[in-house]
Amino acid sequence: MIPFSVLDLAPVTEGSDAGQAFAHSLSLARLAERLGYRRYWLAEHHNMPGIASAATAVLIGHIAGGTSTIRVGAGGIMLPNHSPLQVAEQFGTLAALYPDRIDLGLGRAPGTDQATARALRRYYDSADHFPQDVAELLHYFEPAQPGQAVRAVPGAGLRVPVWLLGSSLFGARLAAQLGLPYAFASHFAPDAMDQALTVYRREYRPSAAWPQPYALLALNVVAADDDAQARRLFTTQQQAFVNLRRGRPGLIPPPIDDIDAFWTREERSGVERALACAVVGGPDTVRAGIAAFIERHRPDELMLTANIYDHAARLRSFELAAQARAALACG
Repeated sequence: MIPFSVLDLAPVTEGSDAGQAFAHSLSLARLAERLGYRRYWLAEHHNMPGIASAATAVLIGHIAGGTSTIRVGAGGIMLPNHSPLQVAEQFGTLAALYPDRIDLGLGRAPGTDQATARALRRYYDSADHFPQDVAELLHYFEPAQPGQAVRAVPGAGLRVPVWLLGSSLFGARLAAQLGLPYAFASHFAPDAMDQALTVYRREYRPSAAWPQPYALLALNVVAADDDAQARRLFTTQQQAFVNLRRGRPGLIPPPIDDIDAFWTREERSGVERALACAVVGGPDTVRAGIAAFIERHRPDELMLTANIYDHAARLRSFELAAQARAALACG
């Protein structure tokens, strides 16, 4: 059975705050470690009240310091917002503190709105510099050469696996060209998933660190003790998507009994398309849904995410997903 991992946005729920969100993230990471999840990634977003993982490298250090074996990383760092040298220094520092446990996923989008992207003081109008920035960043992780004018300290010569993230053919082709692992954002933008995987695997150029292509797919999994309870929990994420599309992102809302009274027909269609890669239900439904997703798409790794309002229910969802994996591994 392929590895399962966790993607976390450090959600800030209504009635809570960022401090509580960080405590919940550490609690989830410790559970994931005990349950055998391979890695725990945090995603960079800005100016979104319901997502507290803006200072992603800082939060990665908090999670890595509170765990002992699980890999911790970024899924991802939005490179348009940062200079490659700064990213190399930050993740070089993390790798020095937590050897062989840190991952660096890189994204091409700003992870925010246009005004906030400008406030971050990098570039927004075009991501044409992204391939050059990735190459520069990879260079900083190589052993420093005599006379090298600029080096990452720490960072040079350290083992920091770099991943490319994407939801289009652009990232798939770049990851294949550079011989890097590729993580596809199928949990919210699945339209190009199959084509991107085909392109990535067909065009892959082996590298020293990654002689074979390695594709990770993200999947929404909301598991509960029965299907009805899981569907109700899932309304939190459905509401959050609608609020975002309405231009009113806010704190993560509690679940509701009647989602059809909340959204319009057009909004429902858009959310169902965006969240098409979702497995929602009780233990049997989740086990069958995960098995079908793996059978159809053949990822090398599956990264689960669950935007659930109640923390205990969120922990339970990841516990049930781990049980599903164990059952599938046993055949």
